[in-house]
Order: sequence, then structure tokens, then C-alpha cells
Amino acid sequence: MEYHDSETARELASRAREFMDEVVIPTEREYLGAERVPRSTIDDLREQARERDLYCPQIGEAHGGMGHEFADVLPLFEEAGRSLLGATAMRVDAPDEGNMHTIELVGTEEQKSEYLDPLVAGDVSSGFSMTEPRDGAGSDPKMMKTRAEKDGDEWVIDGHKWWTTQGDEADFLIVMARTDMDAHPYTGTSLFLVPADTEGVEIVEPTPHLGPSLVHSSHAEIRYDDVRIPEENLLGELDEGFTHAQQRLGPARLTHCMRYTGMATRALNIAKTYMDDREAFGTKLSDKQSQRYAIADMETRLHATRTMVRHAAREITEGEEARIPVSMCKVFAANTTQEAIDLAIQCTGGAGISEHLPLSDFYKSVRAFRIVDGADEVHKRVIARDAFDEANLNPDELENIPTY
Repeated sequence: MEYHDSETARELASRAREFMDEVVIPTEREYLGAERVPRSTIDDLREQARERDLYCPQIGEAHGGMGHEFADVLPLFEEAGRSLLGATAMRVDAPDEGNMHTIELVGTEEQKSEYLDPLVAGDVSSGFSMTEPRDGAGSDPKMMKTRAEKDGDEWVIDGHKWWTTQGDEADFLIVMARTDMDAHPYTGTSLFLVPADTEGVEIVEPTPHLGPSLVHSSHAEIRYDDVRIPEENLLGELDEGFTHAQQRLGPARLTHCMRYTGMATRALNIAKTYMDDREAFGTKLSDKQSQRYAIADMETRLHATRTMVRHAAREITEGEEARIPVSMCKVFAANTTQEAIDLAIQCTGGAGISEHLPLSDFYKSVRAFRIVDGADEVHKRVIARDAFDEANLNPDELENIPTY
């Protein structure tokens, strides 16, 4: 399919595709079914990405990136998603990618020097610490209980978080906490940069979860007990944490959509190759009408996903919040990619559930996408609320219905 991508976007995607085919995917095959890829392998992949001018394309040149526009790097994100190693090789991997974007957007020059530059370089890793266990903030972030209070020239953080991605190995954490307990959480919450070795930061335990861990170790449960940080570690504006989080999550959700679209695309290509080679009941599997139509349906839905993401990205680039388009993308992409990978496994049969192909790792990875960055139900709630807005309703449409 041809999209209205810029020449820069097409050129980046073309080079990323070559890098994936020539370097990343062959490396991935060595680790299928493995628990962890060695750090030396990751460092080597990143060095090769640098040599090909594909390293951290979304961050400004002043901080070690390539300085490309957000919309121009989306096709590269899709290429990166074709392997579980692609995003980390090109330094467009979550959660670091979203954290880099946040610090670049709202951080001070000192914060960018201390936290962003080494993060871009790959010298450190980070976590985004927002979700809380049990009766705290989860799908409803208004339930946040973690708090930060000013004490002289320090902030003191107390709270309990979990599902902090790579939190058990992060060098620093972006922590969301309430800073005005009398205000609505949307207008009384702030973000803080917290070095992981700060006294009072306790990694309770990693949280085992569904999905491969070729790159990231796990998510983590973390307690913050009287954690003291200097006042200059406030990230962005005081009490604007939710605003900054939305500035982070909108683009991050779209990059997730493109990464998983790339994963689904490769899964279908594996399935189509297998179907065109495998014969059963007198003909190739690729000649069976039911499977051909199933593939056709998925190709259509993936095309729709790519188009929706580009539309939402254009709105963000033009300065819009794009909450509704982003929510639509997130729900549609998450369900489409999950079903596409499931179909690929069904079409490849026993080979699909073996670890000789990446499909089993893809399958374990994609299911979480319908929960992370906002569960399906949360995004549907946002979409439905907009759909039933009074401005969209016209009672005159019902005037001819008799009442009894």
C-alpha cells in the first residue's frame, strides 16, 4: 500500500527495513525461545544502527538523536516492530522512548543534560512509575494515592507503585505523585525524576508477566518511603503531571500501534510463506479459500490501522491533543494485531506454536497490548463519551416516532 508519507519517512523506513532483514532478524533467530539477549548483543546492534543512521531518530540532534519529525519516524517504528529486538536496536523502545520524549518536551536544560543525554546514548535505562496496586491508580488514574510534599528545598515522596516497566533495572524513574491533595488529581499531580538508588526507593519484587523478556527483565513493584529529592527534580510544571502524561502517552500509544503492526505484518508474511509451501488434501494451503479470505481480511484491517495512525499523528503534529483518534487507534490496532498473530499461528499449525518461528513469542507479547497504555474498555469509554456528547445529538431525528 502507498501512503502519503514524506520522502524522509520513506527513506528512513527503507533503510530500517534493510537493517532489520540483514542484521536484526538474523540475530533474533539465534535467541528464539531464550529468556534474555546478552547486553553485548544489544550494544552491537545499536552500534550498527548508528553506523546506518538509524539510531534514535525521534530525538533532537542536540541530545544524540537524529532530529526527525514524529510523523516521519512512524514507518520506521513499524519496521522495528518486525522483531522483538528491532525497537531496542534503533533506540525506539518503550518505556525509554516515551520517557525521552517527555524529558525533551518539558525538562529543564539541566535535566536534559543529566537524564536525557545518557538515556539517548543507551548508557542508562528508565521507568515510568504511575500505576498503583489494588485500590490505587490503575485504569482510573484519579485514584492515585502516591503523594509528594514540599519540605524546604526538597520533595518528599511516599507511595506504592507496580507495573513499572523495567523498574527493577532502571537507573532512574519518572514518578507520578499528587502534590495538591485538595485539588482534583487531574490538576493536582506532578512528575518527578527519581534516581533509583535514592534512599527510600525499594524494589519490592519484579512482577512476572505474560510475554517474552528478550530485552526487558520484567515489570516491578516499587515502594517509595520518605524518598527525598531536590526541588529541581520536579519534571515540567507543578500540578501539571496529568497534562504532561497525556503529552507522553498520545505519541507513545501511536508508536506502540506501529511497532505491533510491524509484528503482525511479519507474522502474516511468515504464514503466507508457509501456506504457499505446505500442501494438504491435494492442494497448497494458500489455495484454500477460507484461509485466503482470512488473510485478505487481516491485510485490510492492517491497512486501516496504518491509515488511522497516520491521521492521529498528523493531528498531534499540528498541535492537537487528538485524544479520540488516538484512543480509536489504540483499540483498533491492539485487537487487529492480536487477531492477526493468532491467525498466523493457526495457518502455520504445529510450526507456529514451536519456537522454531518467532510467532509464539509474538503471541505472548501482543496480548498485553490490549491492557498496557490504557485497556480497551478505558479507550472505548473515551470514544463513547465523545460519541454521546450533546453537541452530536439531534432530537429532531425522532420527531416522527409516535408515542404511546
